[in-house]
Amino acid sequence: MDSFKFLLILHIIGGTLSLLLGAFILARKKGNKSHKLTGKIFFFTMLIAALVALPMSWLHTNYFLFIIGVFTSYMLLSGKRYINKVEATPISSVDWILTFLMLVFALLFIGLGIFNLFNENNFGIVFIVFGSIGLLFVYQDYINFTGKSSFKNFGLTTHLQRMIGSYIASATAFLVVNNTLLPGIVAWLLPTVIIVPLIIRWTRKYKVLKIIGENRS
Repeated sequence: MDSFKFLLILHIIGGTLSLLLGAFILARKKGNKSHKLTGKIFFFTMLIAALVALPMSWLHTNYFLFIIGVFTSYMLLSGKRYINKVEATPISSVDWILTFLMLVFALLFIGLGIFNLFNENNFGIVFIVFGSIGLLFVYQDYINFTGKSSFKNFGLTTHLQRMIGSYIASATAFLVVNNTLLPGIVAWLLPTVIIVPLIIRWTRKYKVLKIIGENRS
């Protein structure tokens, strides 16, 4: 068995498990022991799928796979780090490095999108959408890391957003690979359109706003 086939098997196993576990987590109560245990397994299976996508995209040149791997890895790693953050938690250099890398790739997404549109390839819309989402994540990190967030529990709400965002990536990859009916652009954007409203709903449910007049760093 060559190295690509071995990585492909790991990618399929990790992606399939994370897809099933993610659906289970979305449907179940948040914050209990079952959620925490399932969430840990989801994190590692999804991270395996995302990380092995990077050498796979190098061995068999696939820029889409590379970008999705980077994007998903960022959401997982930053989302994992956010769960323990509160207002007084120090922000480490690791957090800023993850944010900077996302900024670089978000700009790359947008640049590729514009390039494709100029060459009359409507798939550029997909790049621009995901690049714009990446910039929103970078801006969110900046607000959180500099003490400007209006949420006292920004660690919890951002953790929720990033983890569900990584699930969107998994669902998107599955749909695109197995799609035989939908137009390409629809397949790429459908999971985002369906799941993002859930992110907004749960963020509103769990957020705790700062009291006006509280000190901000």
